Amino acid sequence: MIIDTHAHLYAEEFSEDQTEVFTRAVAAGVHYFLLPNINSESIPLMEKLMKEQKNTIPMMGLHPSYVKENWMEELKIIETHLFKNPSKYCAVGEIGMDLFWDKTFIEAQKIVFRTQISWAKKLKLPIAIHARDAFDEIFEILDEENDETLKGVFHCFTGNLEQANKILDYGGFKLGIGGVITYKNSGLTEVLNSVELKHLVVETDAPYLSPAPFRGKRNESAYLSYIIEKISGIYNLSDAIIAEVTSQNAIELFQLEKFKSN
Repeated sequence: MIIDTHAHLYAEEFSEDQTEVFTRAVAAGVHYFLLPNINSESIPLMEKLMKEQKNTIPMMGLHPSYVKENWMEELKIIETHLFKNPSKYCAVGEIGMDLFWDKTFIEAQKIVFRTQISWAKKLKLPIAIHARDAFDEIFEILDEENDETLKGVFHCFTGNLEQANKILDYGGFKLGIGGVITYKNSGLTEVLNSVELKHLVVETDAPYLSPAPFRGKRNESAYLSYIIEKISGIYNLSDAIIAEVTSQNAIELFQLEKFKSN
């Protein structure tokens, strides 16, 4: 069993062959598909997919790239959905900070991130963190907000060993490893050489960040096998063991046992 812990399979990139994408994923051994929300507009797309495909489990959150002038309105919509039925969601996500393209709303991003962390702690849900060009800013907030109840994943981790160790030192966080691990100059192989397998979950971030040999093309959950194959080489373990351990890590982190009937 393989679990894709982060995939935007409701995105328009899958509108023409969504059923086939799931068929290929299931054939490749993917059992659960965790769906991070983006903003208010992605909610109906995500809910439609959940009705059509089994073992799709949603998260609810406001992505930092969509923190714009109307961020308070967006955040209120997210809050309403999350608290209306919190048991429906496996995490508060995708949340965090992104300073790659634009720093205009950096202060708003910080407020939105802190707010959603507080929701997760109140609801005892993990968080799925998006961190792009913003590790220092995220660490500054987590240094204040982290406690024994807070847990989650740094989705699509691309940091260095020092950043990985700081994340793991928080106590409740795992590293989400995706297609970037297959890129020659990512540096992630060297990082994982010093990180125990118990700290990892796998993901695609589909439709983005396809692993080699599909880099530059649309990503999909079936490609998790390439990520697992690369990780198995790093740890000198079979693909089956990598899949088993990372799946168990995901089951524990996201409390997936309660979604068995999904």
